[in-house]
Amino acid sequence: MKKKKFDPGDMILNIFMLLIALTMLVPVLNLLVKSISDPAQVPYMKGYQIWPSGLDFINYEVIFSNQVIWTALKNSLFITIVGVGVNILLTTSLAYALTRPGLVGKKVIMVFLIVMMIFEPGIIQEYFVVKDIHLLDSLWSMVLYRSVSVYNVILLMRFFSDTPEALLEAARIDGAGHIRILFTIFLPLNKIPILTVGMFYAVYRWNEFFHSSIFLSSRGNTVLQVFLRQFVVEGDTTALSALGTLDLGSISISALRASTIIVTMVPILLLYPFILKYYTSGVLAGGVKE
Repeated sequence: MKKKKFDPGDMILNIFMLLIALTMLVPVLNLLVKSISDPAQVPYMKGYQIWPSGLDFINYEVIFSNQVIWTALKNSLFITIVGVGVNILLTTSLAYALTRPGLVGKKVIMVFLIVMMIFEPGIIQEYFVVKDIHLLDSLWSMVLYRSVSVYNVILLMRFFSDTPEALLEAARIDGAGHIRILFTIFLPLNKIPILTVGMFYAVYRWNEFFHSSIFLSSRGNTVLQVFLRQFVVEGDTTALSALGTLDLGSISISALRASTIIVTMVPILLLYPFILKYYTSGVLAGGVKE
């Protein structure tokens, strides 16, 4: 087996990528250790310390004893899961239709979509549309909002156009219609790009707070990102009034904010290993040559 030669360029590139990874990892680790450290020791932690000072999980007791947190988490999960399902259904359907030969008015539709992508409506217009269809302060306003991204449609069109025509002809001979062809041929063959688009949608929906703060007004319909902004960014502690009998005097507010950020990050971070598994299998499958 031939020994690989030492390449200084590869070493420099690896060191550079490691430094970039550390700039993202260290702040997250700092938040994590701050959230599990002894509240009395948190004010004395220096810089981006990545080891805990003592060990205490009272911050997570405080967070998970707050009913507002559970309500916001449930609402965020509902909007993300159902919303991504709507996104995938509409995006794949539109991409399929636009890649079919003989579609009447295809150029007009594409021009319309591109214009909509470039010239986005203002928040006032969006607010009145949501109000006119009676979806203000309804979770469905956020589920249906941004149901289709033109960029993602164009991305899927690129992959859908590479689907072998022989498979489509065989399906048509067997009597398959457009819906069956979409769900039995296009979706399985394009699983990796669809999962990629789904991840884009999921991250956007999970992190979206601006429109949620406008369309959703009641405490029962709040989402996790709105709560995070109110508590961590704006310093609003009124949401902590429902914490029961916990001794708030022994709690560090900065550590509690760090714990809230960690709780907000974990659900979306759990999505990446699942998606990565399909990325790996797709790359390996694509690398097999007969």
